[in-house]
Amino acid sequence: MKKTKKIGIMGGTFNPIHFGHLLLGETAYEQFSLDEVLFMPTKNPYYKKLTNSVTEEDRMQMVQLAIRDNSHFTFSGEELDREGTTYTVETLTNLTERNPDCAYYFIMGADSLYHIESWKDTEKVLQMAVILVAGRGDLSSSLSSQIEYIENKYDASIHFLNSPSLEISSNDIRRRIRAGESIRYLLPREVEEYIYEHKLYIM
Repeated sequence: MKKTKKIGIMGGTFNPIHFGHLLLGETAYEQFSLDEVLFMPTKNPYYKKLTNSVTEEDRMQMVQLAIRDNSHFTFSGEELDREGTTYTVETLTNLTERNPDCAYYFIMGADSLYHIESWKDTEKVLQMAVILVAGRGDLSSSLSSQIEYIENKYDASIHFLNSPSLEISSNDIRRRIRAGESIRYLLPREVEEYIYEHKLYIM
């Protein structure tokens, strides 16, 4: 079937979602003429333990608040709705089976590309999605070499995402909250209000 829609997938724990995530999604949408970007919180990533005090509902609410004023950003509960450990290959398989007319563009940071061979069914992931890689700053020779290596080994389609670099991390936001420091201008105001209203990340 001819692929008629180009859909970006912006996955992550979003614990909490911040302007870096949103800027990445917007850059992918614009640079690759996507029809839509799915913001997809992960349930149980195999690589990361989530903060115990923050629920799936909290992460879902924060993502929905962050993207609600952008008509081409859509919340997806695809991974939250599944039980067990979350694997990208299963997500892409499910999406492709349900929407055979869609071409998927998986947005990731450079760190993920360096570890992609440790993912479950790496080759299948790379067959089902175009990979958009966000580097920090300019395209380094190291990242360029990794892109070339993965493309050649797996016959993959990988592109560099030319996004402005925002040095914001969810980990630093959580640290700032615990320390009583300001998180203003690091994430949308609605998300900041939700965090304080629900007393998230204070422990």
